[in-house]
Amino acid sequence: MLAFVNPNTTHVPLCPLKAITGLDRPFCGSLRAVHSLTRLDLAAALSHNVLFTAAVPLLMLAWLAWLARGVWPDRAAGWRLPSAAWPVLAIFAVAFAVVRNLPRFSWLAST
Repeated sequence: MLAFVNPNTTHVPLCPLKAITGLDRPFCGSLRAVHSLTRLDLAAALSHNVLFTAAVPLLMLAWLAWLARGVWPDRAAGWRLPSAAWPVLAIFAVAFAVVRNLPRFSWLAST
């Protein structure tokens, strides 16, 4: 859907947290980044959300692993993210949210 509908020009509801506080969450700008990626505009995608854009290859690998587990459950059983990785990812996302809202790192804010 985001390949055809431009969230930059159509009305996409503003995140309630951003509307009230002006702060960006870790994935603010992800819809616009997906739209830019469908247009193969990597620079625009990075300006919308660098964390999400950098995570796209990992998300695609995770989707392929999930698909493989569904198609070949006996051969793909070991393709899982270690459980210790989840807290690390959460801490990284929170740290990114804090840093992107600091004035010195305003270039990380969602555009």
